[in-house]
Amino acid sequence: MVEKGISYEDLQAALEEFGLPLRASFEEIRKRHRELVRRYHPDCGGSDDPERIMRINAAYAILTDYISQYQFDFSRQAFYDRYPEERLREQFYGESLWKGK
Repeated sequence: MVEKGISYEDLQAALEEFGLPLRASFEEIRKRHRELVRRYHPDCGGSDDPERIMRINAAYAILTDYISQYQFDFSRQAFYDRYPEERLREQFYGESLWKGK
């Protein structure tokens, strides 16, 4: 686990090490980590820079620690904000469009 005293600059440096944008999913982070390890690990004929794999793993630790502390909102409102068509479906499901006519 990463030390809790990381800064925003540490987080940005980790994203830069991975070549990721400011918005990235956990799956994108995992996939990119796997790609970088395969490319730069010394046992795989990687880089001449042995520090590179340590920077990659440190960046991965920072990113996954940051993600693990994120709190997701599973409220009904957050669900409808993400899937607005479900609010309509729930609201009007079974209702006749021409009710009363």
